[in-house]
Amino acid sequence: MRVLLQRVRRASVTVDGAVTGSIEAGLLLFVGVAPGDTEKELVWMCNKILSLRVFRDDEGKMNRSVLDVGGGLLVVSQFTLYGDASRGTRPGYSGAAPPSHAEPMYEAMIDYFRKNSPLDVQSGVFGAMMDVDLLNDGPVTLWIEREAESKA
Repeated sequence: MRVLLQRVRRASVTVDGAVTGSIEAGLLLFVGVAPGDTEKELVWMCNKILSLRVFRDDEGKMNRSVLDVGGGLLVVSQFTLYGDASRGTRPGYSGAAPPSHAEPMYEAMIDYFRKNSPLDVQSGVFGAMMDVDLLNDGPVTLWIEREAESKA
């Protein structure tokens, strides 16, 4: 599982002209799922995101988590995180899970955040063409990856 995390001052997702998710200060999460990913990787990733200290404390150091600051979470599916551009000029996406596996994992992540945190959790629409608008704070952008144990 791969997540590209961005600390934002605000972010929103629009599909066909309608806003499907919008947050103020918090984390924008672009989520990619691999074929072997299981609930174990999902739980690890969600807990990592909730506890990651990427928000400033009173002294300006990154010592606070999204939970500490009461930020929002905007979760957006993005299979292109598994794009492979090592050969040629057209990326291949064979490393991404098929929609039949990726969509339930994506929905489970959103559900996990909603059930295990008091945060405002918003989302995009799986498989849709989405316009993502954000104001990056910092900027702070992190790549978080957890390979399925069967691959390790």
